[in-house]
Amino acid sequence: MTAQLRILMCSPDHYDVDYVINPWMEGNVHKSSRDRAVEQWQKLYKVLKARAIVDLVEPAKGWPDMVFTANAGLVLGDKAVLSRFYHKERQGEEPYFKAWFEQNGFTVYELPKDLPFEGAGDALFDREGRWLWAGYGFRSELDSHPYLAQWLDIEVLSLHLVDERFYHLDTCFCPLEGGYLLYYPGAFDAYSNQLIERRVPAAKRIAIEEADAVNFACNSVNLGQVVVMNKASNSLKSALARAGFEVVETPLTEFLKAGGAAKCLTLRVNEPVMEDRHAVAGVETRVIQMQGHLLDSGLINRALDLIVEGGGSFQVLDFRLGEQRQSTSAARIKVSAPSHEVMEELMAQLIDLGAVAPDDRSERDAQLEPVELPGVAPDDFYVTTIYPTEVRIQGRWVRLQNQRMDGAIAISGLNEGQPVARCKLLRDLELGEYVVTGIDGIRTVRKAEARGDRTARESQEFTFMGSGVSSERRVELVVEQIAWELRQVRERRGKTVVVAGPVVIHTGGGEHLSRLIREGYVHALLGGNAIAVHDMEQALMGTSLGVDMKQGIAVRGGHRHHLKTINTIRRCGNIAKAVEQGVLTNGIMYECVKQDVPFVLAGSIRDDGPLPDTVTDMVEAQQAYAKLLEGADTIIMLSSMLHSIGVGNMTPAGVKLVCVDINPAVVTKLADRGSLESVGVVTDVGLFLSLLMRQLDKLESPYELAV
Repeated sequence: MTAQLRILMCSPDHYDVDYVINPWMEGNVHKSSRDRAVEQWQKLYKVLKARAIVDLVEPAKGWPDMVFTANAGLVLGDKAVLSRFYHKERQGEEPYFKAWFEQNGFTVYELPKDLPFEGAGDALFDREGRWLWAGYGFRSELDSHPYLAQWLDIEVLSLHLVDERFYHLDTCFCPLEGGYLLYYPGAFDAYSNQLIERRVPAAKRIAIEEADAVNFACNSVNLGQVVVMNKASNSLKSALARAGFEVVETPLTEFLKAGGAAKCLTLRVNEPVMEDRHAVAGVETRVIQMQGHLLDSGLINRALDLIVEGGGSFQVLDFRLGEQRQSTSAARIKVSAPSHEVMEELMAQLIDLGAVAPDDRSERDAQLEPVELPGVAPDDFYVTTIYPTEVRIQGRWVRLQNQRMDGAIAISGLNEGQPVARCKLLRDLELGEYVVTGIDGIRTVRKAEARGDRTARESQEFTFMGSGVSSERRVELVVEQIAWELRQVRERRGKTVVVAGPVVIHTGGGEHLSRLIREGYVHALLGGNAIAVHDMEQALMGTSLGVDMKQGIAVRGGHRHHLKTINTIRRCGNIAKAVEQGVLTNGIMYECVKQDVPFVLAGSIRDDGPLPDTVTDMVEAQQAYAKLLEGADTIIMLSSMLHSIGVGNMTPAGVKLVCVDINPAVVTKLADRGSLESVGVVTDVGLFLSLLMRQLDKLESPYELAV
């Protein structure tokens, strides 16, 4: 059987590393030895000539990479799909390869000019002829795969490459005789690895380590039970031997400098046709439309990055740029995905960015499935975001109530013709309700962001002491804005909620937060057991975690102070009673009680005591948090990562979020929600509160508490 194999090669007469179009070429321009390259190529040629028929295509001067004939095209039977090279440095090879295919009796198929596909470098047949593995992500586009399926009448399985070192599929993936597969899993995304595992049994998968991968062990030529490669470790040789394969090593180090090895230097041109196999293309395509300040806000870039990073591909069909600063832009984008599963995930995320379907999908009602078990949603339920959402039900768009992140959309009132859509946590779903599934009939309403708004928002996101300019002044600038907005909220009888952690006390911010509450700037307080305990420890004993807050030194026996504080409050009954009895006379919790500011303390596994006021049932605590967050205009989050993130998930878009934390990761986590109203301040929370009170004192706007 191996004697009938036919392979196309091209001698390295003009080979050199003349440019950089992959990571392997970097640092190797004009550093390849022509003599060594010829010697290594000749050795490979002899190894293959002894086991197969080897044809040669005439090398062309000026096209040094013609030696890598795997990229000439893809052959099945008497059909050849000509490559469309991604880089201009190789596009001149196409006429030479086309001429060779035609001269040798192949019917040549050519892809559209702007649709990259790099032949058998990115398309490899299962050696039993069952399907074609096709790679995309760096050199070939996903949209080329349906053409391959149609022209070659074969099932195409799309694999997303994610490591730029393995820019072609044949650099990290090698199907072998008998249904075996030699591959490097790290080169693929999670979906592709799952697809590989579904199609190739574990007993026939030979996953290699990175050390072998970077020696291009997968860039091998399989001739029956022989595997010809540049180099293999002893462990890899043993693994292949156990599967019945013999490894033949032939050094190709000169070609590795250009990013190729044995397989890259060859193209099999007598691939057999399996008559009982027919075209199947899993690639799914949809068209979306986006409108708004797409460039200024970065939305268009975020959408395209999301598509690519999520395993899809895109083509911008139309882009209309706004002519004035206040004008909006519009774009129509074709989105492709390797499967329906991936497409659904991509579309859900694109909807979050405000994308809509311009075709008949925008006029489809949402898909509804009944709740069959209380607290359990149907499969494929739509997961909500912070952005105002509308659902198309019975031919009309219905605005979602109780908007929040990470909920399901529950529909009631269908029989009465008055559908109501509510965002609900899974545990709250009830029998008799319907839940929106899939992605049809859903749209989000995102606030338009003009150029000036974008600039202002970016000026508010900074790291304290993180640049060469006066960062202290930058903190003051953003605090001025926050102070002004807090004053405005108070004057219009709005609502400001504070989420606080015990760091507020440790950094000396307790007295400032107390003043904010006393002067009417805070209308609800959320936190954990710790913020209350340490605040009252300071009020009762002058310490926080046993450290004297005035002298900054540990007090003998101070490690017991927080437990004594808890015990004192428990003896009184709760915090309010401690205030009534004159036991608690100052501090944050004191001011909450005196000013009738509601608070919720959510418990955790690490709490001591806890305080009688602490809600230890987590579901009950979440519900209490959500209740106090209703109607909030502004939320200030002060150094409490878990509570801040939890509150962020409960808060719809449109609410101003100010996240203050010394840990940039916390600020970034809140910013990742994508809310245009978020301000992140990476600084000491005590300093922030001090500056905030100082700025509020400067404001002249009169204010009198309502009688």
